[in-house]
Amino acid sequence: MINRTLLLISLVSRLGTGIAASVSALFVTQVAGLSLRSVGLALTAATAVAVAASIWLGHLADRLGAREMYAGLLALQAAATAGLVLVRDVGGYVMVVLALAVADLGQRSAQGTVIHAVVAPDQRLATRARVRVAANLGFAGGAGLGGIVLAVDTPAAYQGGLLATAVLLLITLALVLRLPRVPAVTSPTGSWEVLRDRPFVLFTGLNGLLNIHNPMLIVAIPLWIAVGTDAPHWIVSVLLGVNAIGVVLLQIRLTRGTDSVAGAARAGRRAGVLLALACAALSLTGRTSIAVTVALLVLASIVHVGGEILESASGWGASYALSPPGLVGQYQGAHAMGRGLGDLIGPTLFTAIVIPLGLTGWLLTAATFATAGILTPAVLRTAAPPATPDPHTLPAEPHDRRPR
Repeated sequence: MINRTLLLISLVSRLGTGIAASVSALFVTQVAGLSLRSVGLALTAATAVAVAASIWLGHLADRLGAREMYAGLLALQAAATAGLVLVRDVGGYVMVVLALAVADLGQRSAQGTVIHAVVAPDQRLATRARVRVAANLGFAGGAGLGGIVLAVDTPAAYQGGLLATAVLLLITLALVLRLPRVPAVTSPTGSWEVLRDRPFVLFTGLNGLLNIHNPMLIVAIPLWIAVGTDAPHWIVSVLLGVNAIGVVLLQIRLTRGTDSVAGAARAGRRAGVLLALACAALSLTGRTSIAVTVALLVLASIVHVGGEILESASGWGASYALSPPGLVGQYQGAHAMGRGLGDLIGPTLFTAIVIPLGLTGWLLTAATFATAGILTPAVLRTAAPPATPDPHTLPAEPHDRRPR
């Protein structure tokens, strides 16, 4: 029952965010009348603030109760999404996107803490993998609904899409409240205690570097296809489809065995190698004939999705295995901060350095991925998993109990 609720939460929330992702940019530029430069600066600033607050948000999940924190952030996201329809100036937009960025990053740590508490230890990674598959399916469905809004292309349609997202987020909130309550932790630890764990901090930095695969897929590859290759522009949708299908088919399988520090280390190393190989393939596409270019792009996309899945599994496994009692939220927040840094620096890195340098830029990116992957096991070898049970963890449900 709990696992089914977690899957529904992921599916419904991402159905809504898929709609919003499809229509929000066009709404604020074409209906609200904001400039592209203003939108870009506001999004970057809001993401930077949210990334800086990630650990503190995870700390609040520990202190207030992760389920209540999760529900509260969903309420904030729903209110901000609905408020977006009222935006007509830059000041209002900044307030809305700041609330959305904080809600998004805060939910990552709250969701991770909830799963840690309500799911049996030997099922946590498998559950996170299934949750991610549900998220991808939901986002794809939401993007399809958003496409209908874009086809209608009227202010009322855009507003309706955003309000529909807000409603779906409120439904998600109700589903979250069906989960068992996660006890708040009252032990007197500081809100930045995780920063004293040097191996974990180094790991989150390496994991964040690997996470630039996300803006690589969404920003860099489409731009590179347009300005650096002779491939038809429609191939972008094919590559995104390959990625979505790959996650659905492989996420659960490739996540197996990553629920220990050693397993997370292996996954991180393999992720770095695969992402480096994807970049190496992309580096050749600026100099090949169209048929070879398309083949290399598809190959790079297939290899990329393997690296993406293993990077996620490595982050989940290490952040759970290394979380001390009472600090699961903080560790989930630090993990979210590392990934958020990757999302933050990635677009600028690719647009200002990698794409202008072409082959050299892609090879430098390949070297970055490979280095981060190779260093991950070395860093995690110095980390020590906690020896005592975590107070967040709830007793197993009767049907989850194992014979002793």
